[in-house]
Formats: sequence, structure tokens, C-alpha cells
Amino acid sequence: MKKVVVFLPAHNEEVSLPLVLKRIPAEIDGLPVETIVIDDGSTDTTSDMAKRHGAHVYRFSENQGLGAAVREGLLRSYEHGATVAVMIDADNEYPADQIPDVVRPILAAEADYVFGSRFLGTVDGMRLYRYIGNHVFTWLQCLLLKQRIYDGQSGMRAFSRAACKHAEIIHDYNYAQVLTLNLVRKGFRLHEVPIRYRVREAGKSFIRLNYVQRVLPAIYREWRRPISRLSAEERLERKEHLG
Repeated sequence: MKKVVVFLPAHNEEVSLPLVLKRIPAEIDGLPVETIVIDDGSTDTTSDMAKRHGAHVYRFSENQGLGAAVREGLLRSYEHGATVAVMIDADNEYPADQIPDVVRPILAAEADYVFGSRFLGTVDGMRLYRYIGNHVFTWLQCLLLKQRIYDGQSGMRAFSRAACKHAEIIHDYNYAQVLTLNLVRKGFRLHEVPIRYRVREAGKSFIRLNYVQRVLPAIYREWRRPISRLSAEERLERKEHLG
């Protein structure tokens, strides 16, 4: 049965997580929506909150990092039979009610990998250093991929089933840039849709002053890795699953 699986990486998000879960639609264009929370070693009641709202919970015994949580979310979404998987941050910065907007280009077979783009939509409350950092890292991805990208750090993304299966995230700390380099170089079609964005009101971001020195080496390693594009058989699998 076709379905949409929404997964949320979460670390100590007991306040914001319920606000996001309440806004996830129960179905999208007739397809049922299933929700998964990847609890990245939280020390608060994040897992309990997720279960109360009907989510499947997979919990790391200790904090492993956002990249590890997203990798687990993609794996679990595939195991749960996702036709389309959607990742959304658990901090209530991204609009869960716009999940259908990022899913529909994949259901229409127009894309395999979709960003909810803040910079094509609206941005409320982002600090200047974050704004500049987002644009610098997005520009770097544009340069490497020779493709126009507007929001390479978006925390709201959709994946076709084939993209879930073939996505690789080479480091545990973060996923944003290396995942896009990995999928686009393999031949997956990237699309962006405008979304609303509002900076979080509770909890703390994982981003610290060492973000750049941890992320840049991973981008370099991913870019230097040999990557094979999808085979003809894998491209057929992609089309057949969407039907």
C-alpha cells in the first residue's frame, strides 16, 4: 500500500515536538501518513511525547548527531514501506502543514528529492550570521553541483522511495550538504518549493561555533568519493513504485 512516512530527528525537544506532530496531516492526496521520531539520545521526555501523539519511536541510547539520526530516519522510513519519506525538524521552525507541498512533486514523478525552501518563501527571525552561513553553504553546493539551489540547509525535505534506499550520509554530525551532493551526483532530480519559516521559540540549536570546521571536511570527503549514477534498472524501480 502506498503511504507517506514523516520522520523527525529529535534531541531534547519535549516542548516543540508536540507542536509539530499536531500539525502533520493524517493523509495526503488520499495516501495515509505515518510518523516516526528518531530520538537522538534525549535526556528529557521527547520519546514519551512522541508516543503520546501516536508516533513510532526509535531511540539512540546516547546522542549520536543529526547526521546519524537522519540516516536512521531514512532507513526506518524505507523499512516502513514509504512511497515518499519526509524529514522535518522537530523544533517547530518548519511548517508541518506544508508537508503536502514537498510531497506532491514526487507523487507527480517530477522530482525524487525536494526541499522546502525558506528563501523561496518567507523567513522570520533568522539571525544575520545564520542567514549568511546558509547562503555561503548553499553557494558552495551550487558551485560543486553546477546547479541552482536556493536553500541547501533546509530542515524540511522529501525523498522518493529510491532516494531513501540509495541515500548515504558519511558523517554523524550533520547531513544537509553531504546528502544533497550524494543524491544529485547519483542522478536524483532535485526540486524546491517555497515554505514559511519562523525561528524556534524553545529549545536549543545543535549548531555551534565549530560547525564550519566539522562540516567542510565532510563536504570535501563526499565530493572526492567515487559515485555511480542510477542504473537503468534503478531508474525503472523509481518509476514503477510511483505507478
